[in-house]
Formats: sequence, structure tokens, C-alpha cells
Amino acid sequence: MTNAAQTHIRIPPDLLPRDGRFGCGPSKVRPEAVEALKDMGRTVLGTSHRQPTVKSIVGRLRSGLTELFALPAGYEVVLGNGGSTVFWDVATFCLIERRSQHLVFGEFSSKFAAATRAAPHLGDPHVVEAAPGTHPGPEPAPDVDLYALTQNETSTGVMMALRRPEDSEGALVAVDATSGAGGLRFDPAQVDAYYFAPQKCFASDGGLWVAALSESALERVARIQAAGRWVPASLDLSIAVEQSRLDQTYNTPALATLLLFVHQLEWFLKNGGMDFSAGRSEASARILYGWAEASGFATPFVAKPDERSNVVGTVDFDPGVDAAAVARVLRANGIVDTEPYRKLGRNQLRVAMFPAVDPDDVEALTGCIDYVVAAL
Repeated sequence: MTNAAQTHIRIPPDLLPRDGRFGCGPSKVRPEAVEALKDMGRTVLGTSHRQPTVKSIVGRLRSGLTELFALPAGYEVVLGNGGSTVFWDVATFCLIERRSQHLVFGEFSSKFAAATRAAPHLGDPHVVEAAPGTHPGPEPAPDVDLYALTQNETSTGVMMALRRPEDSEGALVAVDATSGAGGLRFDPAQVDAYYFAPQKCFASDGGLWVAALSESALERVARIQAAGRWVPASLDLSIAVEQSRLDQTYNTPALATLLLFVHQLEWFLKNGGMDFSAGRSEASARILYGWAEASGFATPFVAKPDERSNVVGTVDFDPGVDAAAVARVLRANGIVDTEPYRKLGRNQLRVAMFPAVDPDDVEALTGCIDYVVAAL
């Protein structure tokens, strides 16, 4: 069957999900959030981010995240512009003193290691690597002062439990939580810098980074600043801390991003916090992986059940089923962004199960995949 013929396959309307967005970022934005953004158009958008109207939104964001994550006393929520990619540079300048260790098990976990390797003021990073589909564990190293973990590898659909490495006293634990924050449970006392961007579980746009920093991390930032290390102002974490305490960012943020972020966060809190948000993702994961395990042609890509992500599901297809063709037919029927991560190069689909995605829609998606495979 040609590509053109494939895209003419029509899935019966009663099988379709109510919302066909399953992308891993930017992710589904709830219609209620878009309406709220529209309502704020005349009062917030296009106004000064140094004035009380916008500063109050930043304040709600900081206090709401403190509540959602149940941050211990002394932790602070800090934010700045640029997303998690920029925060890797921020951490390279302002959190690592001499050398870092990186657990690498996919495309995104490798990028922070690359950033530190290129930094002339740091020693070569210690990289502990595992093949895609699983994750490595940290290795105690006396010369490492920051352990870089990834809570959820977006490219492969692997998640890892967050625990301080053994014999790591004096070292910080920094966690890239970009696709996990808000959808995966964790113990904040196990980490010192829990950073992420809001275009995944928080159903906003990109271009912002947020970090929950422990007292130890804040002390490290101050110590590096006092030592006189040169840092570009836009990457200076000490400036970001100072500005965040004023409920603002160093340079102008995207106000629409802040509004969508806060709307999603307060939706979580209103309905039960992490039990609600992570619970929705857990329900979706049970549906997706249960379907794959019972399927005659699909298998969860991640072999160990406790490493299968609750927010990004990757499902391999047998060689006789062309996953790319299935994704094309789904897209032609309004079910979008189920294609696999391009660099992974597997015959699979990748499905976002962030809290905004209704578990009932994940179940409908599995029925649509079954229908399409039979039609092909």
C-alpha cells in the first residue's frame, strides 16, 4: 500500500480519542488553559514584568511549586529564561566546582555531559553510560562535586528513581526533570537542583527554566560567585536567585508561558497535587503498557517494568508492522506526534502521557492503533 493510500484509511469516529495530541513536547495544552490565557489578554499580556500584576503570577508559581513538590525548609524555587538546555550552561558555570559525573542513557542525558566537557574551567566529566532502554547507576568518585541525573529520558521512555549516591557527602545532586516534573513522584530531599522546563507536564510553552535548589546548592552558588569565576550575566545563577526572590526574572520572560504554566500548576493543586497529576500519568501508563504486553505485534521498548516511564511511553513493533506507516495514518486522522524519537531509529511509537493527556484518550489510542494495523 502506498503512502497516499495509507493516509486515506479512515478510523471510525467512535474509536477516536477526544483529543488527538500525544506529543512529547511541546505537549498538549488543555483548552481551559487557552481560554484562561485569552481572558488575561487585556490585563496581563503586553504589561510590565516588573509590576505587581506579573510579579504576583511569578509568586504564585514559586509558592505553588514549593507546595506541589513538598520542598523541605530552605529550598528555593528559582527561574530564568532559556529552557533546560540553557540551565546546563548555568550549572556548568555556577554549580560545578571542579568535576561532574553524568549518567547517560539517551540523547538528552548526553547533552549536559557534552556541555561540561567543553568547559575550559572544569575537569573532564566522569560519564557512566548505559544503552538506550535502561539506565546506569552512579559510581562513587571522591573528585566529583556534582552528580548529574535525569529523572526521565524523553528520547527513550526510561525513568529512574532519584536517590543520593552512596559516599557522596559534600557533592550536589542535580536532576534534569524536564519531562518528569509534575508527572513523576520523587523525594526532594534526595536532590539539590531539580530543574525543568514547562512544555511537558506543565502544558505550557518552552523558553523558561525552573530549578528547585537546596540550601547546599544555594551555598555552592554563593561560594563560586565569591571565588570570582567569570559568568555571563544571563547565565549567572546568583543573579537568577536574587531576581527570583523579587518574583521576577533577570530579563523579560514570555508572559503567555508564565500564565499557561501557573494555570496547569494550580489545576494540579486544586485537584490533589502530585497524587492527582502523577496519578493521571500512572493510569495512562498502565493502559499503554498493558495493551502492549497483551498485543500480538507490540512490546514495551523498556524491558524492566520499574524503568518504564509513566510520562513517555515507547512501544516497539514487530518487523512485519511498519510503525512509521501507522503514525502516518494516525496523523491523517487527527492523532498526532506519535512518531519515535528520530535519532533512536527504532520501529516504534512514542506516546506522551503527561497529566494533561486524559487516560481515556490513551485507551482510545490503543484501539485506533489496533484498527490501523488491521487495515494496513
